[in-house]
Amino acid sequence: MNARVVDWGTSQIRLTDSVSVLAGEAKGAYPSGNSVLVEGAAEAVVIDPSVTVVARGGAPVAVDAVINTHGHEDHLPGNSLFASARVHIHDEDLAAAHSLEGLLDVYGLEGTARTEFGEQILDEFSYRARPDAQGFEEGHVFDLGGGVRIEVLHLPGHTRGHCGLIINDVFFLSDIDLTGFGPYYGDAWSDLEQFDDSLRRARDIEADWYVTFHHKGVIEGRERFLDLLDGFHAVIDRRHQAMLDHLGEPRSVADLAATRFVYRPHVEGVLVDAVERRTAELHLARMLDRGEAAEVEPGRYQRL
Repeated sequence: MNARVVDWGTSQIRLTDSVSVLAGEAKGAYPSGNSVLVEGAAEAVVIDPSVTVVARGGAPVAVDAVINTHGHEDHLPGNSLFASARVHIHDEDLAAAHSLEGLLDVYGLEGTARTEFGEQILDEFSYRARPDAQGFEEGHVFDLGGGVRIEVLHLPGHTRGHCGLIINDVFFLSDIDLTGFGPYYGDAWSDLEQFDDSLRRARDIEADWYVTFHHKGVIEGRERFLDLLDGFHAVIDRRHQAMLDHLGEPRSVADLAATRFVYRPHVEGVLVDAVERRTAELHLARMLDRGEAAEVEPGRYQRL
């Protein structure tokens, strides 16, 4: 598949002479997202080309390279659309771009759930393996010419390789999306302690514009960014306290997962049970490490 040059009209939100947001449907709500187009004197790069970019058939300019901020299905659709462009992703998530099996390993699904979600990724997210994808590390700089630079800030926790990108005066936060839902760390490749550290690190980045892949989209000014980041970060402690309160009597990880501390009870999907379980496991490990709870009988835990 070869992408066309497409006029995005008002859906292209220009922040600077070199950086634009290609707004996804419904403010970038999943399964779409807000992609970023960066135009230098030598090259143009699209970051996290969404299902909306695929549906439109291209970007406003010819694209030389794609940067994926991490290995999740909604950030990879355009890897198939921009077939002649280079693809770059952090070394820790490289497997997700290289093959469908590598991507499915990120989630840790097994059996029929793995098969079902794999089919969904192929059908709904236009996933195609890019075994030619190249890795990068923390601090890597993409120089697009004319003073336009993209610097990699490794912000793991959401996935092992999740990154933010500093593009001159714009900071793309990817899935640190600053929503009321809060941080997502429910996959096999997620890590609660890393996510906590990444949020503290993101706080130090000063920019004129902050951009999230989902929902919030474009945020102008550091004061507003910090306010949203504080609210987003606070969800971790609220979840933790809610789980700790629930351990007033002995309960298993399965009990915690069934109580739904991440998703509302009506939410359905192939990932839901696995996400609830992984999230419960991570918070329980934090409780045990802090001496807040103990295993009072095999497989059952209670707060102290």
